[in-house]
Amino acid sequence: MQKRGHIVAFTMVAELELPPHWAQRVLVGLASAYALAGRHAGARLSHLANSGRRSATALAVGLMAGIVVMPIPFGNLLPAVALVFIGLGLVFRDGVAVILGLLMSGVAMVATTGMLLMAWAWGSEWILGWV
Repeated sequence: MQKRGHIVAFTMVAELELPPHWAQRVLVGLASAYALAGRHAGARLSHLANSGRRSATALAVGLMAGIVVMPIPFGNLLPAVALVFIGLGLVFRDGVAVILGLLMSGVAMVATTGMLLMAWAWGSEWILGWV
């Protein structure tokens, strides 16, 4: 019986439709963004974007995914930008974009750690004052 409820919920989600003019606007926007990225990306330092160097990139992507799902207001902006740079760098074999993504990942880690430490300091002070 629970499975039936899940199937119904999935079909309800699957029946959600986007009006054709909105779908066209979204697809045209994505295509123009991809074309813009393709004009600026190139095969620069492509050895940094091949399969042998992806362990550091995989670690950064995993950490950024963890930060994105954290419930921090505006805390997912920097990791999302880092993931965009890394993704575009891997798609276009652009090592410069991958390096920018990894640097942005470091900035995102520092910013998130700072926010968490500030929240810890503020929260512990508030809790101790309340107790």
